[in-house]
Amino acid sequence: MITIISRIFRYSLKNFWRNGWLTTVTIIIITLALLVFFGLIVFNVVTDQAIASIQDKIDISVYFKTNTPEDQILNIKKSVESLREVKTVDYISSDKALEVFKAAHKDDVTISQAVSELGENPLESSLTIKAYSPSQYASIAGYLENPNLKQFISSVSYAKNQVVINRLNAILKNINRIGLGMTITLSLIAGLVVFNTIRLAIYSNREEIGVMRAVGASNVLVRGPYVIEGIFAGLIAAVLSLIIAWPIIQFVSPYLSSFIPGLQISNYFYSNIFSLLGYQGLFGVGIGVFSSFIAVRRYLKN
Repeated sequence: MITIISRIFRYSLKNFWRNGWLTTVTIIIITLALLVFFGLIVFNVVTDQAIASIQDKIDISVYFKTNTPEDQILNIKKSVESLREVKTVDYISSDKALEVFKAAHKDDVTISQAVSELGENPLESSLTIKAYSPSQYASIAGYLENPNLKQFISSVSYAKNQVVINRLNAILKNINRIGLGMTITLSLIAGLVVFNTIRLAIYSNREEIGVMRAVGASNVLVRGPYVIEGIFAGLIAAVLSLIIAWPIIQFVSPYLSSFIPGLQISNYFYSNIFSLLGYQGLFGVGIGVFSSFIAVRRYLKN
């Protein structure tokens, strides 16, 4: 067994270097496919962070009629907090809302004077509701439509926020589909290149293979070196893809951090380097081994 394995590796290394240009093209194509795959991984990290950042800013504001007693508002607050979709509920009284409004416009003499001349507080008490997920706001808004609650409510700021959420989800889904399509396309191209490379290698070594089969060499010994070639190409492409990705990550990281606070994509890259190498290696080896296996199997049938 050890002798067979050593021969398989020796033959595979010899073929790997003998078909230098074809091997190089194969590695380049697999590397491109892996770069797109890596881009999808990074994109998912970025979008998850972006969604988390946006979720923190999205909420539902429930405004109550000015004649609604504070006790009633607090009871409604307690009932809303009992919903499993609700993360937090903040109560802002009309007096507090007026204080915040005055503080925000303290430098605007016209607005400050107008508020003083009103003689009464025109602002309504409100609840600010945050959900665990954007998809849960519809359920919360539906709960607020209950007639027992709606009689005290003047307005709910749900529809406008829902438009933003739906548009964001649609954009992210389309980008994910495009990225997935590019990965599949490049993977197929890489697989075809590996397939043809192995076929050409088999053709150039047809006499040697014929002798091996004539003396009773097993299919494992004949097929093994070419499958190992696919493994080598996939592993080299995996390492190259991360080497190429490293300066790109370094370059874009500051720009992404400025758009999405708290996102440090370079830190993610360094802290997950071995996991990323594993994913890239599995994907690259998968392309190489599958294409090599199909190519060799077709030859052995002839």
